[in-house]
Amino acid sequence: MKRRGVALRRATDKAVKVISAVSSLIGVFFLGWILYVVLDRGFDAFNLAFFTQLPRPPMVEGGGMANAMLGTLMITALATVIGVPIGIMGGIYLSEFGLENRLASSVRFYSNVLMGTPSIIIGVFVYGILVEPMRRFSGYAGAAALAIIMLPVIARTTEDMLNLVPNSLRESALALGAPRWRVTLGVVIKSARTGMITGVLLAIARVGGETAPLLFTAFNNNLMWPTNFNQPTANLTVTIFNYAMSPYEDWKRQAWGASLLIMVGVLAVTIASRMIFRANKE
Repeated sequence: MKRRGVALRRATDKAVKVISAVSSLIGVFFLGWILYVVLDRGFDAFNLAFFTQLPRPPMVEGGGMANAMLGTLMITALATVIGVPIGIMGGIYLSEFGLENRLASSVRFYSNVLMGTPSIIIGVFVYGILVEPMRRFSGYAGAAALAIIMLPVIARTTEDMLNLVPNSLRESALALGAPRWRVTLGVVIKSARTGMITGVLLAIARVGGETAPLLFTAFNNNLMWPTNFNQPTANLTVTIFNYAMSPYEDWKRQAWGASLLIMVGVLAVTIASRMIFRANKE
C-alpha cells in the first residue's frame, strides 16, 4: 500500500508538472503570435506623417495620428495626477493607520470589488456623473474614468509593499521618539518606495490600453489637436476602434500601427516596472 501510495503521488506530481508546462507554453505561444501579427501588420503604417499629422478624411489616404497620441498621453498623465496621490494615501492608511478597523476592512473589500469591475461599467458611471450633467464629452471625464480604474490597483499595491517592511524598523524609529507620521514618511515609505513605484507603473500600464471608458467619456476628436479638455478629446484606443471598424483599407492599416504603438508602450512600462522591482530585490 505504501509503495502504491508513493507511486501515485509521484505520478500525480509529474502529471501536474506536465500540464503546467504545457499550459505555460500555450500561453506563451499565443502571446508570441499576437505580438508577431501586430508587429508585422502595424510596422507598415509607421512613417513621418503617422507621427506628425492629423487624420485625413475618409477615402483620402495619408495623414497620421499625432493628435490621438498626444491626447492619450495627456489623458493618462491627468489620470495619473488624480489617481496616484489618492491611491497611495489610501494604501498608507490601510497599512499604517487603519489596521483592522471596520473602515479599513470596508475599503479593502470595496477596492477588491472595484478591481474586478468591468471598465465599461466605470465608463458608464463617469458618463452619468460628469458627461451627462455637463452635456458634453471631455478629456477631464476620460481622465476621471481612468483614475478610478487606477485607484484600487495603486492602493492595494501600496498596502502590500508597506506590509513587507519589517515591524522592527517601525519599532526602532518609534523607540527613538519619532512621531508616527514621520516614521511612516521617513522610514516605511522610504523602504518600500521601489515597490510603490512598480505599482504605479503597473497601474499606468493597466489603463494605457483601455477603450470602453473613453468611449463614454472622452469620446474622440479627429479634427483638431487636444488643446481643450472641455470637449471631446482625441485618443488612440477609440481611434483604433473607429478605424478598425471602417471599410477603408488605409484606416485599417493605421489602426494596426496605433495598436503596435500602444502594445510597445504597455510592454515598455511593464518591463520597466519589473526591472525596477528586481533591482530593488537584488
